[in-house]
This record gives sequence, C-alpha cells and structure tokens, in this order.
Amino acid sequence: MKTSFELIAEFRDDQGKGASRRLRHAGRVPAILYGGKRDPRALSLDHNKVQLALANEKFYSSIMQLKVGDQTQSALLRDVQRHPWKNQIVHIDLQRVYEDEKIRLSVPLHFVGEAGSPGVKTQGGMMSHLKNELVVECLPKDLPEYLTVDVSELSLNQALKISDIKLPEGVSSVDLDGGKDVVVVSVHALRAEEAETPKAAAEAAAPAAADKKAAGDKKGDAAKAEPKKDAKK
Repeated sequence: MKTSFELIAEFRDDQGKGASRRLRHAGRVPAILYGGKRDPRALSLDHNKVQLALANEKFYSSIMQLKVGDQTQSALLRDVQRHPWKNQIVHIDLQRVYEDEKIRLSVPLHFVGEAGSPGVKTQGGMMSHLKNELVVECLPKDLPEYLTVDVSELSLNQALKISDIKLPEGVSSVDLDGGKDVVVVSVHALRAEEAETPKAAAEAAAPAAADKKAAGDKKGDAAKAEPKKDAKK
C-alpha cells in the first residue's frame, strides 16, 4: 500500500529575500508551485511538517496532496534547499501533477537477497551498488515508491543492468529509452587488502611485537647488570 502525504499550504504575495526571511523566522518554509501550463504560484508551508515529511524516503518519490484553502492540487517535490549548517529547510520547489500527463522522477532501488548471493556467500566476492535510484517515466497512477532488485542469484563476476530490473506495468526507464543500459549492481573479487583476514593481520603483527618485547628484555637485563653507584664519596 502506498504511503499518502498531505501538506497544507498558504498563498504568499510578498516575495524577495526580506519576505522569505520573515517567513522562516515565523516557522514557515517559502515554496514555489509550477507546471501544468499555469503560472507559478508562491506558497508557504509549516516548517516542522515539511521536515517530518522529508525524513521519509518515500516522500521523494510520491505524489502529495497539496491543500491551499478549499483547493487541493496533486504535486511532486522537485527540489529542496537546506541551510548549510542549521537544521533548517530554506526553500522547496513543487510541480503540479495531472492524471493524464506523464511524469519523470527518480525512484529508489531496494536490493534484496545480497546475503544469499553465491558470489558473496560461498565465493568470497563483494557486491557493489553502482546505482541507488532510477529515473522512470509514467502516468501518476503508475508511479512506484521504489523498485526491487533481486540479487540473490548473482555469482562472482556477474552483474545486473537496468534491463534486468522488472518494471511495473506502465513504467519505463528514461535511461533505457535513451539507449543507456548501464550496470546497476555487480559482484567482484576482493582486492588483496580487502581479503586480508584479522588472523592474517595478527600473524603479520606478531613478529613486530616479539621484536619489541625482546628489545625491552635486553634493556631490562642491561639495567640490572649495570653496577650501582656509591652514594657516599
């Protein structure tokens, strides 16, 4: 079941840096709503509610219901500007969504079955995720929250490309449509430094520790052998 998001917004007429700064001081986030062959509209939203929504991964790939007064508009999050060091949302961009117009959006990839992959479990390989999201195109009703990538059958030196990902009906990959079938995930052999086990590291460190102990013992023996100086002259 898809997660439903709803945000309540207010129209704003005052614009500019000063007006935006006053909104932020009042706990609001300046926003702009555009698209759908209509003029852009300046809005403001409750900062805490926006921040709570942004903490959910699904919010970035979901269609929200934006309520302004007695009107409701479907919209997508397109951009978020954050303060460089404060825990504050500075501005967000929203795009209008209509049922009969296709949209493009980055959807997260969820990898499953990695622990059971032969390449990792029995062949000593390492799995590398080369893409963590995929740009898809579809009608709003077909938009998936995420795409599942099953890697449980991958062996050493094998890989999965975009064309290997099962897409829901009505959803297409923008990369594939553009002729770019790139690798999404692969299993490769560990490099020498990655393959070194804790036991091997301990064995390598043992001679150095033995030499250090021997040097300490010699120093102690030399100190014992040195004659004590007579305090009385």
